[in-house]
Amino acid sequence: MPRGRRGRFAPFVVGTGLLALAAALVVFALYASIIDDPPGPYLITALVAGALGLPTRLAGRSGQEPSRREALLGVLLLWSIVPAVGILPYVLGAGMTPLNALFESMSGFTATGATAIGDFEAVPAALFMWRAFTQWIGGIGIVVVFVAVFPQLAIAGRQIFNAELPGPTEERITPRLRSTALAVLSVYVGLTAACAFAYVLAGMAPYEGVAHAFTTVAAAGFSPEARSFEAYGVAVDWVAITFMTLAAINFALLFRAFIGRPRDLARDPELRAYAGIVLVAGSLVSYHLVGTYEGSEVLRHGFFQTISILTTTGYASADFDQWPDSARAVLLLLMFVGGSAGSAAGGIKVMRWLILGAHTVREVQRALHPRAVLPLTVGRRFIPEDVLRAIGAFLMLYFALLTGSALVLVFLGTDFLTAFSAAAATVGNVGPGLGSVGPMASYDALPAAGRAVLIFNMFAGRLEVVSVFVLFTFRWWRLPRRLERGPTVASRRAGRASGRP
Repeated sequence: MPRGRRGRFAPFVVGTGLLALAAALVVFALYASIIDDPPGPYLITALVAGALGLPTRLAGRSGQEPSRREALLGVLLLWSIVPAVGILPYVLGAGMTPLNALFESMSGFTATGATAIGDFEAVPAALFMWRAFTQWIGGIGIVVVFVAVFPQLAIAGRQIFNAELPGPTEERITPRLRSTALAVLSVYVGLTAACAFAYVLAGMAPYEGVAHAFTTVAAAGFSPEARSFEAYGVAVDWVAITFMTLAAINFALLFRAFIGRPRDLARDPELRAYAGIVLVAGSLVSYHLVGTYEGSEVLRHGFFQTISILTTTGYASADFDQWPDSARAVLLLLMFVGGSAGSAAGGIKVMRWLILGAHTVREVQRALHPRAVLPLTVGRRFIPEDVLRAIGAFLMLYFALLTGSALVLVFLGTDFLTAFSAAAATVGNVGPGLGSVGPMASYDALPAAGRAVLIFNMFAGRLEVVSVFVLFTFRWWRLPRRLERGPTVASRRAGRASGRP
């Protein structure tokens, strides 16, 4: 690659993202005018996004194959600059403070679902729809990054999650990104349309059905209702249960099922484990709700909340913070599981736990047979040792970030349950926590410094933690320069010693 063309991929990606954001904002300005909401906040934000995006995109290059560093930098910049520009509709349209607006914007684009809105009555209807749409955009964007970019870069062991999608199989990011995006987008849009239609049939108004479809398929959780799904009926809850479950399945797997390979669903070990967790955890929560609810209400609330937390969607069919401690303990544990790899769900992911479980079994067997050759497998898939090391690093950073941010919140005066659950809910992109950040509360009650920490949690958690902490390493900044300057001093000395020019 010519040296002068380095560094052109990240500007192109960021500029394209900002221009796409500007186009969406123009559409929302028109929508706001139609429903008699002020269009100004969206038009002003569109101008800002366009003014930043156009020169940035022109400075980039679309046809240039990016290096690993450029691809990673493009993803990190995109998920930081777009939410930063996205604060303007909240500041101009709802009068939110810049910090709360950034919290809401980051929660939207990272599909977290934690909210800093204290008064839902003061928020215009168009802004609620925009808020839901940011989660839908963030959901599809992160799925494409997960199945097309991060596996190629071996981020957090994601190379083992590489999806069998149509398109080139060589180690090239750009062509694979295009083919993967088309396949994933077809599933994503189809699920969204079906979900919106089902919500309307179940009794939601079209506005609410579309807004909730955006956030259900994105496994995100924003709702225009202050009390989430508690405001709706039984039929709506079961529609949400169905589509939350589907949205946390690997989209590549769903794509293969839709094109005539449904047997792949039954053969996938991660999907089988995911279904097992839903059944076991849902039954446990439902059992502990006997006496709190009666009849079928026990199963409805038990499985709704189990799936909502497991998939990191974050909806609430009731105020589960008021449930028995045993039920809340199960929900808290589910925050550390997450959905399937290649889905819009956040969290650690079921596949990583499967790999760690297989590794634990292997180590127990190795204690009995120290000289045995024991390959690590999940289902029929061989797991390389470098993937296991990457997952170990990911978990170390994940829990270090969670623990550190929880301690910061405690030092700022937050009670332990609220601090721990808020940290877990934001790093895992779940949304609601327990205590003062429960499903019917707002993160606005936390100290300003605490909200700033949780904004970083959402950003780092959505981008698999490791990719963010790469920025804090000295080698991140030194290695590309050394490579672009040609042979190192050591290699030149070795060449002179051997007589080579």
